[in-house]
Amino acid sequence: MSWIVLHFIGIISYAATGAFVALEARFSFIGVFALGFITAFGGGLIRNLIIGIPAAELWEHSAILTVLITLTIIVLIPLKWIDHWRRWGLFFDSIGLASFALQGAMLASAAFSNDLGIMILAALFTGVGGGMIRDVIAGRKPLALKEEIHAILTILCAISIWLGLSSPLELTLIVLSVVAIRMFAIRYNWSLPLPCHHEENRKTKMRLSLPFSSREFIGKLIDRKDK
Repeated sequence: MSWIVLHFIGIISYAATGAFVALEARFSFIGVFALGFITAFGGGLIRNLIIGIPAAELWEHSAILTVLITLTIIVLIPLKWIDHWRRWGLFFDSIGLASFALQGAMLASAAFSNDLGIMILAALFTGVGGGMIRDVIAGRKPLALKEEIHAILTILCAISIWLGLSSPLELTLIVLSVVAIRMFAIRYNWSLPLPCHHEENRKTKMRLSLPFSSREFIGKLIDRKDK
């Protein structure tokens, strides 16, 4: 029961994040509903195409009804309630990330006899695919491409399913672990910068540490020589 509750919280969270992005972009109510559905179901659609499951199986009546109710409430509630939701948005979004990634990994495991590679792809696209489509439509840089913890956590979800952790209690503990890790990553700004980024940061720090630019330095030498 707890796993089902967390999964539906994930669906609500992803639909809500799509709606909030639409509101920030000043979309109409049609745009709010469009981005909400895209965020909630876009990743699952990509996953089904990858593992060969018919897209029609994605349309569960309970999930669609949940998204519709969520988006309708967001359209109707005052803005002050939306601002209150944003304080907890990342927390609930993390629940959605974990539950969607686990669902993708479990479907891939059943379809491809526990093939880890396919499970990772399915978990990755289910977890972040909808959000990436949402951000592209809204004209934003996809968060999943800037925050590498997204991909790492979906991979961990896939590995957990591959290791046989699939009972409701185990799935619930995985979701809670993913939420905790992501919250700590956001709180303490954890990242995995590329080596080239280290070099850029080093050069930037060196430039900032100089009292004046190289052109000014050369100019001072020339003035000193003339004197």
